Amino acid sequence: MSDLSHLQSELERAQFLQDTFIAFATNDNIGGDQQDYEELRRHFLANPKTKSLVPDWLRARRNANEFWHFVKYEFDTYSERREFIWNQMAPLLEYCESLTQAPADSHIETELARFNVDEITHIWQKALERKTRDPEGAITIAGTMLESVCKHILNKRKIEYSSNKIELPELYKLTAKNLNLATDQHTEPIYKQILGGCSSIINGLGALRNKLGDAHGHGEIRAARPAARHAALAINLAGTMALYLLETYHQQEKK
Repeated sequence: MSDLSHLQSELERAQFLQDTFIAFATNDNIGGDQQDYEELRRHFLANPKTKSLVPDWLRARRNANEFWHFVKYEFDTYSERREFIWNQMAPLLEYCESLTQAPADSHIETELARFNVDEITHIWQKALERKTRDPEGAITIAGTMLESVCKHILNKRKIEYSSNKIELPELYKLTAKNLNLATDQHTEPIYKQILGGCSSIINGLGALRNKLGDAHGHGEIRAARPAARHAALAINLAGTMALYLLETYHQQEKK
């Protein structure tokens, strides 16, 4: 029997099953093997709720070889196969994700909506939607949301910047300086430490997007690919920082 003890939640099991489909459909090195396919198939078919959400072809194809013979004749290219699998697995993944919905997601969404910046709210919702089925895309969108927040504030303050060339860390640095959030604008050690941590988060998100996101092409097959938990981390960090910047800006505007 396959050892899937490292999968702690239904969401992780569903994500791993999706990765396994992609592995067999595209000759990729993610996901599981033949036994994992069969074990996860049995697992989700045994639950009446998840049984109704799995793709029809999973019910009919008992092992990975049968799945391979199905998918290779349906779609010629790897990209078509990935898109097909993502779309087919979306209902199951969305259900499993709802079982472990983070309270931070709804809180951040509610707070962002208070500022009436439709573009930023839309980007946040888009990141959440792609968190499970497309972690790479969600990580990229998380960075895009922070860029949009910084640009929104700078535009409101009529601060000039190079919109096409500036990277997220520099964009944040300029925004933080304008909001009096730069470490060199404070002398109290605890504030300098916290604000330095904020800067580190931004730099980390920028690096994560470049390394694991889909904003840039990758010249070779990567051994590491982001999972839903990596995307969730990036999204929630970006959401928290976005709220902090917007709240600081609006508080200063009231004075």
